[in-house]
Amino acid sequence: MARESFDKELQFLRMMLLTTGAYNRTQFAERLGMSVHTFDKTLKKMKDLLFSLTEELQEDKRDIYRPFRYHDLDHSDHLFTFLFRAKSLKETEVTRLSSILHFLAEKECSLKELQDCLQEHEENLNQPDEKTLRQDLKYLEELTVIKRTNHSRPYMYRLDLDLLHSLNNDEIRQLYDFVDIMAHTRIPSVQGYMLRDTLKRILRKSWNEEQLQAFSYKYHYVSRILDEYHLYAICEAYQKRKSLTFIYYSPKRKIVFSAKNTNPLYEKEFSGSKQHVLPLKVIYDHQYGRWYLVAQDMNNLKLVKYRMEGITELEENVSVEESTLCTAQEQAEKWLERSWVIDTGRGVLVRLKFFDPVDTTNPFIRQRVELQGQWGMIVEEQEDGFIFEIMVNSTIEIKPWVRSFGSSCEVLEPRYFREECKKEWEVIRSYYESI
Repeated sequence: MARESFDKELQFLRMMLLTTGAYNRTQFAERLGMSVHTFDKTLKKMKDLLFSLTEELQEDKRDIYRPFRYHDLDHSDHLFTFLFRAKSLKETEVTRLSSILHFLAEKECSLKELQDCLQEHEENLNQPDEKTLRQDLKYLEELTVIKRTNHSRPYMYRLDLDLLHSLNNDEIRQLYDFVDIMAHTRIPSVQGYMLRDTLKRILRKSWNEEQLQAFSYKYHYVSRILDEYHLYAICEAYQKRKSLTFIYYSPKRKIVFSAKNTNPLYEKEFSGSKQHVLPLKVIYDHQYGRWYLVAQDMNNLKLVKYRMEGITELEENVSVEESTLCTAQEQAEKWLERSWVIDTGRGVLVRLKFFDPVDTTNPFIRQRVELQGQWGMIVEEQEDGFIFEIMVNSTIEIKPWVRSFGSSCEVLEPRYFREECKKEWEVIRSYYESI
């Protein structure tokens, strides 16, 4: 199937979701490293895709951001998944695959029978040859959309609906509720939202819309789901033991993308940097909703880390020996052994006091520390709480977790970390003194 690169659209949609209404056309184009003309063309293209998939939306020429604006309390389908539906396949492939599924839903077919059906009923369709049709069937079989019903040639195919047929409406509803909650509260996934939409379409036959919207869970960092586009490519390269090349835009830079000018007379330098790395690990930071790639630089063999949102033009490169990959992995694990997320700094012992009285009926603080405290340990019990210790590579990444406990947590050691937190709380306190 087509594997089109749509890095420009990814960055465009992410910027729309993060900054709706904050930038005008010129500022938006500058941030994306493109001309205003390219911005207008991309905006029109994205709107055409969006309106073709979401009929109830109406274009408002006065507000260019309105179709992409995300409303937290609106439980409608998420707009950031539409790009995956619209561009993961070419238009001709969408038409052809839809026809294949239509015929397989009616009866079992062999490859030859399916080809005859397409020729008989689809007069205006560009008829696929046997090789193309065989590739289509293999693709759908890998996605578990269809399945073979025999083990000898000619192979017979049918839709794989065994799971849905084995469940009654109440069980499908329970599955839908589970997927709905997980998609909005755990690590985000486009696949999860698409599964949720499929189950919703099935349930709509026997349930009304109000009965389906029993929950209103929302994931805070909706734009980060777009990083999943790179996740599968990185995992595939890791399984093949292949290195990767890509253009990286650091979050510290003002430009997050650079449009390529097709006219060589007006060619300009882009602000991204060319990277050639061996992928070792993917880490997700749930605190900020960020994906990270941990890799080995193929030039100097150093351990490097990237925010996945800054990766564009991702491509596979050369293969490496299994021993090379294992050695690099061992080194990465050693550096990340005491990392709260991805920090590889010098180790420091963090000593915290949590205020959680022993006689409380609901020890929420203790339960949360034991659940989220990773390899840390409770080393001392006290009447009004307990002492928690953990060795981490630095205090930078653990600080948001410590702050999230508010007045229920006191930093005891190291001294400089205690002073940092004290200054921050003093600033917060000053905000309230004027009222």
